Amino acid sequence: PVQQLTRQVNAVTRSMTAAERVFEVLDTEPEVVEATKSVSIKRIEGRVEFQNVSFGYEKHRPVLKEVDLVVEPGEMIGLVGHSGAGKSTLINLLLRFYDVTEGALLIDGIDIRDIKRSDLREQIGVVLQESYLFHGTIYDNISYGRPNASPAEVLEAAKAAFAHDFIINFADGYDTLVGERGTRLSGGERQRIAIARAILHNPRILILDEATASVDTQTEAAIQKALQNLVQGRTTFAIAHRLSTLRNADRLVVVEGGRVVETGTHDELLAKRGSFWKLVQAQQAMNEIVAIGG
Repeated sequence: PVQQLTRQVNAVTRSMTAAERVFEVLDTEPEVVEATKSVSIKRIEGRVEFQNVSFGYEKHRPVLKEVDLVVEPGEMIGLVGHSGAGKSTLINLLLRFYDVTEGALLIDGIDIRDIKRSDLREQIGVVLQESYLFHGTIYDNISYGRPNASPAEVLEAAKAAFAHDFIINFADGYDTLVGERGTRLSGGERQRIAIARAILHNPRILILDEATASVDTQTEAAIQKALQNLVQGRTTFAIAHRLSTLRNADRLVVVEGGRVVETGTHDELLAKRGSFWKLVQAQQAMNEIVAIGG
């Protein structure tokens, strides 16, 4: 009886600790607040403009400094720079996880702070390095963003993502259970399911954050083909460690110390022999060292 009582006390203690953590999350004040008279936008063109934007996660420690950048509808931008340069922070502001400290961020000429958050996020699609899949069927994971999509639309999205062929090879096809976090699929298969989901969602603005970083070279080629279908006609912001994967971007934006220091095409920036050229040289040297070590 004493041992049983001890176990019960320990269980209650653990439950109370877990409950405290839950309440801490529930009591957390949101970083951004919905505007009193927020504007509802059901469809956007996808023009994004950073106007003299400065931002810091902590006061007096700016991460972005006076960023001016205009991205036209349908343009693909590659964000380039060392780790900590501010690339991901630009994306966090675009997703409105935070509000700018100074300046303004506009979408189709409207200050992002005045746009209804649910409408804003409905217009943005994200494909990450490790895309999250929930424990359900492949069909459910693809249609997650548009639960009312028809089977034909889901099928077309999977084909555009080069996922259909491997899906139908499973015994249960689109009814195959993917496992918790998609563990029953390979990394490349998970990414193509995530891309199919984004294609079906049909966002006007797309964010690709290291979308091919965790796959081998052969799988990367298939994912790149899928991404070409995904980015077509959408305003796209892409972050990639392997600079060669951004060669197809309309423009590269080099971020250094929280500032935009260079913009141009891949070839234009190489010809300038500036910050981007130095990044490419450093990456090539690192690849050679790895090759020798291998």
